[in-house]
Amino acid sequence: MSKEYTPSPSPQLGLRANLPQFSLLVLINAFVGAMVGMERSILPLIAEKEFGIASHSAILSFIISFGIVKALSNVFAGSFSDRIGRKKLLVSGWIIGIPVPFMLMWAPSWSWVVAANVLLGINQGLCWSTTVIMKIDLAGPRQRGLAMGLNEFAGYVSVAIAAYASAAIAEHYGLRPFPFYLGVGCSALGLFLSTLFVKETQGHAKMESQSATDIPRSATSFREIFQLTSWKNKSLFSCSQAGLVNNLNDGVVWGLFPLMFASLGFTLGKIGFLAALYPAVWGMSQMLTGAMSDRFGRKWMIVFGMWVQAVGIVMAAVVIEFSWQVTSAVLLGLGTAMVYPTLLAAIGDVAQPEWRASAVGVYRLWRDLGYALGAVCAGIVADLFGIHYAIISVGCLTLLSGVIVAVTFSESR
Repeated sequence: MSKEYTPSPSPQLGLRANLPQFSLLVLINAFVGAMVGMERSILPLIAEKEFGIASHSAILSFIISFGIVKALSNVFAGSFSDRIGRKKLLVSGWIIGIPVPFMLMWAPSWSWVVAANVLLGINQGLCWSTTVIMKIDLAGPRQRGLAMGLNEFAGYVSVAIAAYASAAIAEHYGLRPFPFYLGVGCSALGLFLSTLFVKETQGHAKMESQSATDIPRSATSFREIFQLTSWKNKSLFSCSQAGLVNNLNDGVVWGLFPLMFASLGFTLGKIGFLAALYPAVWGMSQMLTGAMSDRFGRKWMIVFGMWVQAVGIVMAAVVIEFSWQVTSAVLLGLGTAMVYPTLLAAIGDVAQPEWRASAVGVYRLWRDLGYALGAVCAGIVADLFGIHYAIISVGCLTLLSGVIVAVTFSESR
């Protein structure tokens, strides 16, 4: 192996210099995404057919519990990865995820499924956060957007693939236990690779910190970092609110769009196609959009991404024809792809390397709380005024979020 790939006291920054480790982390994040994807298409059917729970209620309760636990795990991962290192948390996340598929296979009651999803939220928060932080460490400032694009591409394409695969397995062999064998394999491989082959990346962040003389170093405690990321620093606040609104509308798409499509008379095949098209476009486009933000800047990529999402959401609520729903799903996927990796890259740009992992954790706390907030608020609005009104209001909120970014964010690239 060449010298540039050998760990040393003075690690090199950049994707080329760290290609083996970076590629390994991309693969591991694909396993992380598959863990949540395996249940995304079949959990409502299990709730309805095996436990007698209405599928809509099951989806919304899952989004709320999963979002809250994952959000809290994100902030924990960000804070403690600065203290004890990234690898320990990555391995811990996989250990916590090991029981999940077994609990889903043999759950005697719905409470077991809820408990499994609590563990899954911890697994997702620890593993996804640490792979994000480690890729930011390795990539350095020049290719941060590309690094995040590759990370999110691997994760969300795997969500789509696992969701399709678990549904196909369930169609031939039943809802349980066979679809969850995917989770057994992914968690075992993720733990094996993380334990034996992943190397700690804190040294890369420390080296970057030594040369980052122009970045504010005022944050010395987690409380200060939380305040900076949440509201004190305008650019970090801008990213946090955009992330929250982005996952808020994703939760609404997850929970309400299938009901809306059914009300339009679409077949299950068409509903499944639309449900898969949005994350597929989102996942695959991120390789391009992340790299584009490195070249053209973060701010307007985020702004226009939020606005494209808003157009796609409102279009879905007002059109009837299937072809127009396909167009709205593509727009929503493209807009999300413009925003998702760029926000992570922007956090990495603005936060000082010594406390960047904590800032990423705080950002991901707010972002994933959007799932819970969206499920609660959209459910209430839909019950009071109807599904279409709830979706349109979320589209307007997404448009407003883009305006906030345009006004408050200072270009970080």
